[in-house]
Amino acid sequence: MSAPSTRRWSALALIAAAQFIVIMDTSIIGVALPRIQQDLGFSQENLSWVFNAYVVAFGGLLLLGGRLSDLFGARRLFSTGWVILLAGSLLAGIAPEVWVELTGRAVQGVGAALIAPSALTLLMMLFGGNPRELTKALALYGAAAPAGGTAGVFLGGLITEYLSWPWVFYINIPIAVIALLATGPLMPAAPARRGSIDVLGTLTVTLGIGAAVYAIVRAPEAGWGSAETLITLAAALVLLAGFVAIQARRREPLMRLSIFRTPNLSAANLTQLLLGGAWIPMWFFLNLYLQQVLGYSAFPSGAALLPMTGLIMLGMIVLAPRFINRFGPKATTVTGLLLLTAGMTWLSFISPDGSFAVDVLPASLVAALGMSLAFIPSLGTAISSARPEEGGLASGIVNTSYQVGSALGLAAMTAIAAANGAGRLGDLPALTDGFSAAFIGAAAVALLGTLIAAATLRTPAAAPADEVAASRG
Repeated sequence: MSAPSTRRWSALALIAAAQFIVIMDTSIIGVALPRIQQDLGFSQENLSWVFNAYVVAFGGLLLLGGRLSDLFGARRLFSTGWVILLAGSLLAGIAPEVWVELTGRAVQGVGAALIAPSALTLLMMLFGGNPRELTKALALYGAAAPAGGTAGVFLGGLITEYLSWPWVFYINIPIAVIALLATGPLMPAAPARRGSIDVLGTLTVTLGIGAAVYAIVRAPEAGWGSAETLITLAAALVLLAGFVAIQARRREPLMRLSIFRTPNLSAANLTQLLLGGAWIPMWFFLNLYLQQVLGYSAFPSGAALLPMTGLIMLGMIVLAPRFINRFGPKATTVTGLLLLTAGMTWLSFISPDGSFAVDVLPASLVAALGMSLAFIPSLGTAISSARPEEGGLASGIVNTSYQVGSALGLAAMTAIAAANGAGRLGDLPALTDGFSAAFIGAAAVALLGTLIAAATLRTPAAAPADEVAASRG
C-alpha cells in the first residue's frame, strides 16, 4: 500500500501545482503592467485587457472544460491544458505588439479552463474513496490558491525588476514541461464517455461575455451613447440570452438551468460574482497607484503587496473556517463583504503625495481580511448547496461567476477611472483622482454584495470547515 499511497500524494502535489499556476497567472502580470504598457504601446484604457483576455477565456470556457473532462477523461484534458498553457505563455512572452500579447493571454486562459476542472476531477478519483484522506487532500489543494496569488504578486515584481516582463510568462514553460512528464506516471486514467459537446452554447456564452467586457472598456473612448457601444452591448445581451435559451432546450447542456432552483446556490453565485467585481479592480488599480503615482519600481511594488496577500492566505486557511464554525457561513460572508467595503472606501482617500504606510498598508489589510472571510463561505455555500452528484457542475458555475464578475468589474472600474483622469499619465493629481474613483466604484460593488448576501443567503447547517477552506478553485 505504501507505493500507491506515495504515488497518490505525489499526484496531489502536481494537482496543487496546477491550481497554484492557474491562480498565479491572474496575479503575476499586475506589477509588470506598466512595463508591458510602455514596451507594447497599450493605452491606459486597454491595459486591463492583459488581465481580461485571460479571465474571459478562462471563465467563459470553464463549463466546457468540465464537460470535455467528463467525455474524454480527466487525465487527457489535464495534459492538453498544460500544452495549451505552454503555447500561450510562449506567445505572450515573445509578443511584439498588442494583439499578439492579448492572443497569448487568451490562449493561456483556454489552457487554464481545461486544467482547473480536470485537476479537481483527478483529485476526487484519487482520494474520493477515503473521506479522511479526501479532507486532507482538499485542504492542501485549497491552500494552493492563495499561495499562487501571493507568489504571483511577489514573483511578478522580482522578475520584472531583475529580468524582464516576458519572463512572467516564460516561467510557466518549464513547469508545464515537468507537469506533462509527470502526468502519465502519476494520474489515473478514466475511460472516455459517450455524449455531445454543446459547441453553440460554448460560443454564445464566451462571445457574450467578451462582447460585454469590450463594450464597457471601450465606452469611455467611444462614448456611452455611441452606436458602437450600444450595438456591442445589445449583441452581448442577445448572445447571453441565446445561451440561456440553448441550455433550456438541449438534452445535454453545458449548464443545466434547473440547478439554480437549489436553495442558496443562486445567492452564493451572485455573491461570488460581485466579490470578483469588487476585488480584482482594487488589486489592479492598487498596482498602478504604487507605480504610476508613488513611483515604486516593479520589485518594491510587488513586495508592497505581500502583507495583503499573506493575510489573504492566512485568512482563507485559518480564520475563515473558524468564523464559519462559530458564526455560520452567512454571517461570515456578510462580515467579510462589509470589511471589504470599508477597506476599499479607505483606499479611495489616496493622495498624489501619499505614502505606502499611510495610504496603502492599513486599508489594504482591512480589504484583504474582508476578502478572505467573504470568499471561503460563499464558495463553500455554492458548492455544498448542490446534490453530491452535481458538485462538479456547481464548482464550475461558481468559478465562472467569479471570473466573469472579475472581468466585468475590472472593465467597469477602468471606464470609471478613465472618465476621472486615470488616462493622463504623468499628471499625478489626475491619476490619483481616477484611481480613487475606481476604489469608490469597487466599494459600491462590495456594498451591493453585502446587501444581497444579507437578504438572500439562507442559514443552512455549516459545511465542515476543512471542506469549505479547500473549495477554492
